[in-house]
Amino acid sequence: MEYKKALNKAAQLCSESEKCEQDIREKLRAWEVSDRDADKIIAYLEKEKFIDEGRFTAFFVRDKFRFNKWGKIKIGYALRQKHISQATITEALQAIDEEEYSSALQEVLQSKKRGLKYANEYDLHNKLTRFAVGRGFEYEAISRIDY
Repeated sequence: MEYKKALNKAAQLCSESEKCEQDIREKLRAWEVSDRDADKIIAYLEKEKFIDEGRFTAFFVRDKFRFNKWGKIKIGYALRQKHISQATITEALQAIDEEEYSSALQEVLQSKKRGLKYANEYDLHNKLTRFAVGRGFEYEAISRIDY
């Protein structure tokens, strides 16, 4: 794909929804754009604020927490997969209100509890803890919840 067409297509993608540099690089690779042209396209998109890692990270954290009910660990891992800096990830995760975080965890655990079969309280505790850890919640946060 030629440079100008790839640039326009990438800019359109960024204007439709938040994208990070890694997402656009993958698209450019799929469109068989040369590495030199890809670097120029990325630089232009960042300069013109089509790509903003901080903005992308803030939206990503908010969406994964509110809609997918992911914990901070899982969100952080997904962002590291997208090559987002640890400082940016930490800043975005700190924006999550602790009260809202505990409330969401409580809601997820109560919802899961309704569908579980368990022999005793110990079995219930283990199943819910494993579930919450799999969702990316910290063990400390899980242990503070009364379910």
